[in-house]
Amino acid sequence: MRTGKQLCCSQRRTQQRGFGYLMALFAVAALGLLAAVAGQVWHSTAQRLREADLLFAGQQYRQALDSFYAYKAGGAQQYPAKLEDLLDDRRSQVTLRHLRRLYPDPMTGRADWVLVKAGERIVGLHSRSEASSFKRNFDESDAGFNGTDRYAQWVFRAGSAGGTGEGTP
Repeated sequence: MRTGKQLCCSQRRTQQRGFGYLMALFAVAALGLLAAVAGQVWHSTAQRLREADLLFAGQQYRQALDSFYAYKAGGAQQYPAKLEDLLDDRRSQVTLRHLRRLYPDPMTGRADWVLVKAGERIVGLHSRSEASSFKRNFDESDAGFNGTDRYAQWVFRAGSAGGTGEGTP
């Protein structure tokens, strides 16, 4: 038969075990919450980096289109018929390279740019992504993008400082 002192100690151990389980449950919940917050921060940071890459690639294409147009081969100025022409411009005896490489669209991860054309010639391009952008205020070189809220609205057009794609170059 148990004495009063033994009964009291066994009850205390049972209560302590329940408290330990409860603390472990709270610790797991707190770790889950921290992991969710860290995941959101990582996602936002990664998207901002892709935005910066999109601006860089778009500016490279814009400059290459301007360079291609500025070079008068045979007295005529024209834009390229395909993006590959920016890599290897053979309109004259001297091969020109207006662009070092074809950049993929950072928002989709593929080289699936939407080309803006005037007739059969490429005058600009933009991302295929309809995702909402974080960036809303742009520098002078991309001032035409102010007020846009989707990546597909960031049209990198030759002869412009950013824009939404209206008009011709």
